[in-house]
Amino acid sequence: MDIRPLGRTGLPVSRLGVGLAEIGGLELVEARQAAEVLNLALDSGVTFFDTSACYDNSEALIGKTMTHRRAELVLATKAGPVVGGYQGEEWTAQTVLDSIDRSLMRLRTDYLDLVQLHSCDVEVLEKGEVILALQEAQRAGKTRFIGYSGDNEGALWAVKSGLFDTLQTSYNLVDQGARRDLFGIAEAGGMGIIVKRPIANGAWGAAASPSRYADGYFRRAEMMRGLGTLHGAHQDRIALALGFALAHEAVDTAIVGTRSAAHMRANIAWAESSPLLPAETVTELQKRFDVLAAEHAWRQLT
Repeated sequence: MDIRPLGRTGLPVSRLGVGLAEIGGLELVEARQAAEVLNLALDSGVTFFDTSACYDNSEALIGKTMTHRRAELVLATKAGPVVGGYQGEEWTAQTVLDSIDRSLMRLRTDYLDLVQLHSCDVEVLEKGEVILALQEAQRAGKTRFIGYSGDNEGALWAVKSGLFDTLQTSYNLVDQGARRDLFGIAEAGGMGIIVKRPIANGAWGAAASPSRYADGYFRRAEMMRGLGTLHGAHQDRIALALGFALAHEAVDTAIVGTRSAAHMRANIAWAESSPLLPAETVTELQKRFDVLAAEHAWRQLT
């Protein structure tokens, strides 16, 4: 598994990371299934594990199954919204600090490698108190580094501010706005770059969208594919999507979520074989996106 430092943090992250939202949908009594998936990833060289206070049972399942391997994980979570029966107002310093303490308890650890603000808007960022809360938690040793997770204007503000160590943002073959608007500035500032949604919900080559949540990706994929045969493309559409996401050198890690051991094995097998997309295939996908983005005013999908 290819390992690289996560920007200026120096945290050693695998280029294939694990997003833990889907694990969060399991019940606590299904800890054995969660443990199988998580241990399989870790045993195969995956180091970056990304969760959130919002992901239902995700943090609790990680704490229940992975405490004995804590030192092997680069463990990231997110804070800001009101979740889990918490009584308070979202996007306040107190809510962020309480969320971090709750995450530490649920994850059964005394420190986090990274805490990220979970997609707040520019108004919240400009107010500043949630950023100060992250910095307070960092000084207290509760988190080693701080980051921002989100897209569009919020992500651009976070990148330009210089206040965050990492950026987590959407990037895939049908959602390439970050390539044009964010990656260059973030990389120049030494930020670690974490890509979410790298397989675009499996939109490329799929017959239909599985949910309204993914409709935008499926419409874009249909339009891009309508521009003609994509020469040099990998026959496996998931491998094509992952290959495209990781073809950009600025990307440190791309997180893919699953609660299935079989899917995890398939993702790891792809990462270990490291099939590079031909440069002309990457360029053609970028060209198609840019043409259609200009025509239809595409932004990052949130």
